[in-house]
Amino acid sequence: MAQLGTDMGIIVRSAGGPEALEWVPLDTSSPGAGEVRLAQAAIGVNFLDTYYRSGLYPWPTSPLIPGSEAAGVIEELGTGVTNLAVGDRVAYTLPLGAYRTRRVVPADRLVKLPESIAFDIAASIMLKGLTAQFLVTSCYPVKAGDTVLVHAAAGGVGLLLGQWLKAKGATAIGTVGSAGKVASAQANGYSHVIDNSREDFVTRVAQITDSTGCDVVYDSVGKDTWRGSLKALKRRGMFVSFGQSSGMITEFKLSDLAAGGSLFASRPTLFDYIKSGEELQARAADLFARVAVGEIQARVGERLRLCDAAEAHRALASRRTIGATVLLAS
Repeated sequence: MAQLGTDMGIIVRSAGGPEALEWVPLDTSSPGAGEVRLAQAAIGVNFLDTYYRSGLYPWPTSPLIPGSEAAGVIEELGTGVTNLAVGDRVAYTLPLGAYRTRRVVPADRLVKLPESIAFDIAASIMLKGLTAQFLVTSCYPVKAGDTVLVHAAAGGVGLLLGQWLKAKGATAIGTVGSAGKVASAQANGYSHVIDNSREDFVTRVAQITDSTGCDVVYDSVGKDTWRGSLKALKRRGMFVSFGQSSGMITEFKLSDLAAGGSLFASRPTLFDYIKSGEELQARAADLFARVAVGEIQARVGERLRLCDAAEAHRALASRRTIGATVLLAS
């Protein structure tokens, strides 16, 4: 592929903390067969980005370009791309590579954006919104009347989950890390919000459910919460571990499920639920339709320049953020 020119982006040469993120010039290629080139407008920030930056997840290439969701405008089509056009507003989620001003992306990984969805909103919901979608529809199909516990309820995925659960007629219980996040979770569908800095969530869940427990727990925190999550479940309940913001779970045993009451457990990742283009488009259509009618409202808590990605990572690691953080590429 021909080199088009020099743009800017973030790279990581060696695994480390936020200081490892470098703002550097990057060459952008023309798209090859089945690809398109995007001028990116906004990039979402996720814990997944920090897992790669820190070396928790292995790198496929070095140096690394983090970033797992973004939105922008198509500038050029590669050969064989017939379902998209120059000027189309699109968004995508891929595990890596989004922290840059321009990018070449496989066309079959793109979804067209409705005019009603702004770039910053789209960049905040491709990974987080599709994660919420598959968690409540496929990983554990939530139904009306279910009682559901969500950790990190004031985070990007947590706020979306609260709204989705309320729309499904479930009782949503959320945990947050500080008193300042309680109101945000309450305003986004949670019937009960537990401040983990002041209360034991296992005790509070037992009180809320009359010791019955929850049908499902969605846990993106990991090391600090997984034992309590199992205790908060009812007999034959489902433990869904989809992240590890406090660290990896290392001591879990299958016998823990038996001890908890014949429990089920899943460790899903979004990319296994959008592997085919058809499934990606269907899940995105469901998400966008709910956003369009206001059933799901994306909450962008902070917007920073792409060159300030290190500050975004520091805020995420310290759990200071409420809602999603978005990096603006221009």
